[in-house]
Amino acid sequence: MRFAIKIALAVGGLLVISACGSEGSPRAVATGAATVPAAGFASSSVASSASALASPVVEKRIITSRRTLPFKTMRVNDSTLSKGTTRVRNPGARGVEILTYKETIVNGIQTHKKLIRKVITRAPVTRIIAVGIKETQQCDPNYSGACVPIASDVDCAGGSGNGPAYVQGPVQVIGTDIYGLDRDGDGIGCEDG
Repeated sequence: MRFAIKIALAVGGLLVISACGSEGSPRAVATGAATVPAAGFASSSVASSASALASPVVEKRIITSRRTLPFKTMRVNDSTLSKGTTRVRNPGARGVEILTYKETIVNGIQTHKKLIRKVITRAPVTRIIAVGIKETQQCDPNYSGACVPIASDVDCAGGSGNGPAYVQGPVQVIGTDIYGLDRDGDGIGCEDG
């Protein structure tokens, strides 16, 4: 069977050819992708098909997401705590932030995302740790009335002794006078201090 080419048009980059048989009746339409029956060939349907192929499906939407915010840690000196010790005054808490985005979807694929708003719904709470700075001094249990430090040697403050530690008297000797603070043996040491 012989065919004659009747119509050739380009629609949206797609070549459309109408072929007729030897008796002049339409037989088929050949395109760049497939052959379709000639009866289905109409300029309006081809144009709408090409238009559907050429026009992308665009969707715009607003989305929100939630994000946690970390808390900070602050250390503060505390004179009521012994030096070297710590205490948590406030454990701290994370905050919450809501992010709002404008998103563009083309043919099911995200092509653009823009942050349009940030709102902190719960602010983070700072963690506070108290750090002890109080100097603790151990007192020798052989004395009372004043704290006689425990050291290699203790002398009366303002006296002729060379320390290394000193005590401001008077102090009462209640045990053994290991530092020789009670020179006259009356049970009271550093009476002049």
